[in-house]
Amino acid sequence: MKLKINDQIPDTEIFHLVDGEPQTINIREILGDSKIILFGLPGAFTSTCSKLHLPGYVANAEKIKTKGIDKIFCISVNDPHVMNAWGELNNVENKITMLSDPYLLFTKAIGAEVDRNSKGMGIRSNRYAMVIENLKVVNVKVEQETKQCGLSSAEGILDII
Repeated sequence: MKLKINDQIPDTEIFHLVDGEPQTINIREILGDSKIILFGLPGAFTSTCSKLHLPGYVANAEKIKTKGIDKIFCISVNDPHVMNAWGELNNVENKITMLSDPYLLFTKAIGAEVDRNSKGMGIRSNRYAMVIENLKVVNVKVEQETKQCGLSSAEGILDII
């Protein structure tokens, strides 16, 4: 990943659902000027993402927020409807905002793309988590392999905030 501590979040467009309709928005605008967690993962409904990564953040959202985090965002290289459905299935409710990067604009801007063509998934995002304050990266944890979910897990983030 080329994005490092003290870097600013790049100025790219992502998607999210508003009243059931896909909307583009600048990621800097949706993240805002607060202290947030942004975690990225290879894909909705994939094994590690569905068994560990997203459920861990759902289960620990309140603990994370008591440590001074205003919002938690999940981003993946999926379309906004898939991200929304996956979020609903995992009961993210108002705990986590689900974001979509279907054209890899953000993923490539931060250098997090990984080739998963051999697994039938195309180009995806590596697994990572960032603490961001006022659009500046305060801390970032990147997994060596997308099947791993320790450094970027909710529990891993709780240890560094």
